[in-house]
Amino acid sequence: MSITYYYAPMSTAVRTTWAIEELGVPCERVKLDIQKKETKTPAFLKLNPNGVVPLLVVDGTPIFESTAILLYLGETYGVDKGIYPPPGLKRAETLKWVVWASAGFLEPLNRWARNTASYIPAEQQNPQAAEAGKKDLGAAIQVLDEALTGKSYLVDDKFSLADLAASSYFGWLKFMGYDYTHFKNVQAWVDRCLGRPAAVKVNKPE
Repeated sequence: MSITYYYAPMSTAVRTTWAIEELGVPCERVKLDIQKKETKTPAFLKLNPNGVVPLLVVDGTPIFESTAILLYLGETYGVDKGIYPPPGLKRAETLKWVVWASAGFLEPLNRWARNTASYIPAEQQNPQAAEAGKKDLGAAIQVLDEALTGKSYLVDDKFSLADLAASSYFGWLKFMGYDYTHFKNVQAWVDRCLGRPAAVKVNKPE
């Protein structure tokens, strides 16, 4: 099997890079520079017309969208590695959190960041939208905090792609200056997840 993985540091590719490290997936890695518009070249756009990373090309078939890549990796490698359940209710529960991370959690996170980040021109930011995004982001983290009550991990109380999919965004949240330390269950869970050797390796500056 031929696998080529296109990624960029400090992007949503971090979660798929972590999954590849966690699962020990053999692949050729191609690091792209977003600032140099290397994701906008004709060759790359032919593989991913969205012009973004991550992108996984398996035997010539391109797979884009980080969640789709996570699910492919989970089904292909994760069951044997014990971090993605076989078909059944536990898999459904895992899928629930993987999808939630990319929708219910990432959506308010993006709204908040879009209206507060230093790399977004001030004239394009809206203070009211920022406040609403921050409030909704807090509500989403509260959902996570309650789900983690009395547990170390989200599904079956053991680390899985559910935890990876959601906790992978917290490194960026911390970088952006969002304080979530008052959510005690989430804080302890993030420390456990991001303290895993594969996560530590991926989050080191390249």
